[in-house]
Amino acid sequence: MIRGFHLADFFTLGNAACGVLAVLLAMRFVASGELGHFQLAAAMIPLAFVFDVLDGRIARWRHQHSALGRELDSLADVISFGVAPAALGYAAGLHGGWDLVVLCYFVCCGVSRLARYNVTAEALAEGGDKVKYFEGTPIPTSVVLVGLLAWAASAGAIGERLWGGAWTFGPAVLHGFALLFALSGTLMVSKTLRIPKF
Repeated sequence: MIRGFHLADFFTLGNAACGVLAVLLAMRFVASGELGHFQLAAAMIPLAFVFDVLDGRIARWRHQHSALGRELDSLADVISFGVAPAALGYAAGLHGGWDLVVLCYFVCCGVSRLARYNVTAEALAEGGDKVKYFEGTPIPTSVVLVGLLAWAASAGAIGERLWGGAWTFGPAVLHGFALLFALSGTLMVSKTLRIPKF
């Protein structure tokens, strides 16, 4: 199977590897409490973004687009910009029952957004090689959430001190910070929000 990969696909795998490392390092932080593990986990997401940008540019430069590459890119993006930010959110203190619902919602929105993009990309390209705009925010915009979490961690504002406070609704707790994940997920699946692709 590896023989069927193009150069860009290996950069896509670099994206996926960064996402997996972010999840594993977030789990290590939960187990150890060592802030360095959290910061390293957060650093993996911008690195995944670099790989994500490069794989597209390399594919265009070498004129090597494939259905395999597109699907591989979406799967890598789900890990790096969906599951990994949610894992970092949990590690940072989003442990409440409603927080978990929001984190699941965020990941499901990311998966749905990528699936919709893959299905509609040809129509959105209008006969050209490139999509002219995104419907909803692209999933890599979750790097902003990761940046905020890294900033909070460096300020000592994670765990019980996580920015935004916490409220109890019925049987579970919701942290204010989780609302940023809810907003990000909602913007990803929006059909009215159109963002030009450069």
